[in-house]
Amino acid sequence: MISRTLFFALGDAVSIALAFFLAFFLRFDGLIPRQHLEGTLPMVILLSWAILLPIFVLARLYSFSWRHVGTRDVLVLWYAVTGGFILLSIFVIGFQNVPAFAAFPRSTLLIGYVLAFFATGAMRMAKRIAQQISLGNGGGARIRVLIVGAGDASEQLLRSMQTGQKKYMPVCMVDDNKAKQGLAIHGVRVKGMVRDIPVIAKQYGIQEIIIAMPSAPSSVIRQAVELGREAKIETMKVLPSLGEILDGKISFADVRDVQVHDLLGREVISLDTDALSRFLQAKIVLITGAAGSIGSELARQVSTFAPSTVVLLDQDESGIFMLTQELSERFPNIGIISCVGNITDEQKIERVFRQWQPQIVFHAAAYKHVPLMEADPEEAVHTNILGTKVVSEAAQKVGSECFVYISTDKAVNPTSVMGATKRVGEMICQSFQGKSSTRFVAVRFGNVLDSRGNVVALFREQIKRGGPIKITDPEMKRYFMTNPEACLLVMQASAMGKGGEVFVLDMGSLVKIVDLAREMVRLSGLEPDRDIQFVFTGIRPGEKLFEEALNAEEGTTITQHQKIFIAKLPSLDAASLTEGLRHLQEGLARADTQSLVDTLHRLVHSYK
Repeated sequence: MISRTLFFALGDAVSIALAFFLAFFLRFDGLIPRQHLEGTLPMVILLSWAILLPIFVLARLYSFSWRHVGTRDVLVLWYAVTGGFILLSIFVIGFQNVPAFAAFPRSTLLIGYVLAFFATGAMRMAKRIAQQISLGNGGGARIRVLIVGAGDASEQLLRSMQTGQKKYMPVCMVDDNKAKQGLAIHGVRVKGMVRDIPVIAKQYGIQEIIIAMPSAPSSVIRQAVELGREAKIETMKVLPSLGEILDGKISFADVRDVQVHDLLGREVISLDTDALSRFLQAKIVLITGAAGSIGSELARQVSTFAPSTVVLLDQDESGIFMLTQELSERFPNIGIISCVGNITDEQKIERVFRQWQPQIVFHAAAYKHVPLMEADPEEAVHTNILGTKVVSEAAQKVGSECFVYISTDKAVNPTSVMGATKRVGEMICQSFQGKSSTRFVAVRFGNVLDSRGNVVALFREQIKRGGPIKITDPEMKRYFMTNPEACLLVMQASAMGKGGEVFVLDMGSLVKIVDLAREMVRLSGLEPDRDIQFVFTGIRPGEKLFEEALNAEEGTTITQHQKIFIAKLPSLDAASLTEGLRHLQEGLARADTQSLVDTLHRLVHSYK
């Protein structure tokens, strides 16, 4: 660090000296008078060193990165040079009675100021400029890239590529904004619109496409991908949404392969961040099932709103350990607490709640796989119903502000044990509402892409193995949403809840599973039915061919958020629920599976 600082300080000293020599040289048309050459010029150079170099040190101009020097560094340099020359001018003009400055030509101060700024700036930009020239001229065979979009994200991406990537060469851009046609960003020019991708790809020998539009709707991404396929481009990548990028800064490291959820037609969600901040900031938040797909994403999203403490509860010790490590690194100012335990362990849960006194509770722990729970109703009832009751009671006892139950679309007119147990979980939440100051709310939503055991993850493994892809029925359809989207809407609904509501998230349109699988095959660079075969295995016990709309039972009422609704549900019969829970406990004690299923039918009248 010392040698580096010394190198730059010497470079600045030489640059300043040359700047003043040239200033005098220009001022006197190449014939500098001896009195200035031997007296005034050396004195001014020494004085400028004494003023400017300490200012440069104070401005931290010797601690920047050559590779990433940018506008901010140049602006700081300008401030430093300007401030230094103002002090220098005051000194020189104020001491004109000193013989060395008696006949000082003031114009050399202005000329020297301009030259010194450009000289010291050029030294700092030299490596970056040389690097860009090197990247532009060769360095072996490089991948020729077309960038879709010419906005701020593209500018950041191009800057990152030009300063740190020797493998890729950005060739040109496309953008549907007519005002941007012909525009150049960091030397890369907009050559047409998105519809021109096939022509431009052929004309410029494009090998890879990067879609750099984090806020673009999926229809635009889908169009770019389809046109890329038409142009025979095998590799297409995308910048994730800004919500997926923690610090909001974009670099080449953020670029990832196009994934199926990029093409599903989900709209960008809007959030009331002020309401979420009031709901979560400086609060103690406890999340059950924290090692799962939903629980872990909830932990990440909650942490962005600066709670004081996040308590992670799960029986998966490895998952909790990894999540704790991740969150502790990303959010060093938040207390991240690990708790290994089962939600059905009443004494353990009460101890955890007494110790941490959570103000907000997200209850995400549950068994969710329909066929497994159909084969083992005892575990479904024990965890999804009695475990929910245990956690609800613990939250009520410590006076939590809000208890949020994570439900599912399978609770609507359930045809499975799993769906029925989740509907009973909703009823338990409703039964606790009003018994204390704790607000109890539930949130329903459908399948989450890339959650553990989800069809997307299963299809990806089957494609990796070369197929076949196994689908239960060619007409099967499901609702899907991304993990971050689901969790953000859960948090928004929770902040809105007054207590007793079962919120329903807008899941968009049903997606045909076979179409989803075919799209995943294409995204892998393969052709459906040719490279990967499909096998239809038949509907399993408890499965539906079509997931019903989440409001299918009694309808919904709107809220102030366009993607969040409140389910209209029949009045809760508290006495029947209490009796049903007692029967379920007795059935568990006797290991009477049929009794458990019969009781679920009595509790959930729509259970078929």
